[in-house]
Amino acid sequence: MRAGGEFDGEKGRLAMYRTRWQAAGFFMVATTGLMLSSCRCTQCGVGPKEAQSKMEVNVEPFGKTPEGQPVRIYRLTNANGLKAAVMTYGAIVVSLEVPDKNGALADVVLGYDNLDAYIQKSPYFGAIVGRYGNRIGKGRFTVDGTEYTLAINNGENHLHGGIKGFDKVVWDDEPVRRPDGVGIKLSYLSKDGEEGYPGNLQATVTYVLTNADELRIEYAATTDKATPVNLTHHGYWNLTGGQRDILAHVLMLNADRFTPVDQGLIPTGEMPRVRGTVMDFTRPTAIGARIAADYEQLKFGGGYDHNWVLDKGGKKMTLAARLSEPTTGRVMEVYTQEPGVQFYSGNFLDGTITGKGGVVYQHRWGLCLETQHFPDSPNQPNFPSTILRPGEKYETVTVYRFSAK
Repeated sequence: MRAGGEFDGEKGRLAMYRTRWQAAGFFMVATTGLMLSSCRCTQCGVGPKEAQSKMEVNVEPFGKTPEGQPVRIYRLTNANGLKAAVMTYGAIVVSLEVPDKNGALADVVLGYDNLDAYIQKSPYFGAIVGRYGNRIGKGRFTVDGTEYTLAINNGENHLHGGIKGFDKVVWDDEPVRRPDGVGIKLSYLSKDGEEGYPGNLQATVTYVLTNADELRIEYAATTDKATPVNLTHHGYWNLTGGQRDILAHVLMLNADRFTPVDQGLIPTGEMPRVRGTVMDFTRPTAIGARIAADYEQLKFGGGYDHNWVLDKGGKKMTLAARLSEPTTGRVMEVYTQEPGVQFYSGNFLDGTITGKGGVVYQHRWGLCLETQHFPDSPNQPNFPSTILRPGEKYETVTVYRFSAK
């Protein structure tokens, strides 16, 4: 929700929410929260009235940035009892609680307990990254004959939108109510020249916690100048609930090719097959099984930090990955319309970060599965294009689906 109008300040914003929610048929359950008036649960076998009493969206203050901008956090509950929390700073998923095989809930994403920690030191925990997720070599690209120079923040390269990317801004927000779930719609105007990018880019990201036990992420953007766009969610997953490292997690990637990188983690432009290499996750494989292998690609990033080329990846929704954890029985499936997925094995987590609940995040304490177009695509003519032009609309959907067995 954009600032302004007759309501000023945090109390005014929340009063405006109450007015809008009441007009939309919401029943308030707290000064800063609401409960949905109707829904239909497809997974838990309950009727609309019972599901109505379980689906919740609550919003509350979550501190201020150093510049004094107020930040809010949305706490979502679906009809099956899954819980998520999303804040307006960085469009960050702060927590996501899903059940194990015995029905016990645990938070499966890494992060912090407070806003200040996210601002001071965060390796993109749970954030939306952009305007371009992943790396652009030497921070340069050319569109329609004009060369653009971006902010350099990763060696000699540009990473995840630059020094102040989408993960470090406060997004406008509004609650989302749907028959199949609840969520938050976030929007941000990235102005022409921000971090070196051309064009005014209007971006929206909608998170929905569905009654199919999914975290659904819908991305959209428009621009007034041709510009590269590659938005993604940078969640750090640990299906044990953050109790140990992720090396025993079992991963399947629906991809028989990957994009090799150089020592700066910039793609070489090749797309070799993974068969017979340590990059082959076409069959479920424990992440730790081959991570220490004597293989050049693993040495560059200290483990897995690569883009896989999805089979049938593109405009249609496809299964990108399946992640499971043997002791808890938790399973996460990733579906996307994107052509690639970046698997990062938490190589740079080194025990210097203390996260939620005082847990120290040791080496490989979390992993990322970032659905995306390929890194450095603006400089790689054989990769799918990431250039968005005026009059076009960037639209893509990724779904993280949870179960237990």
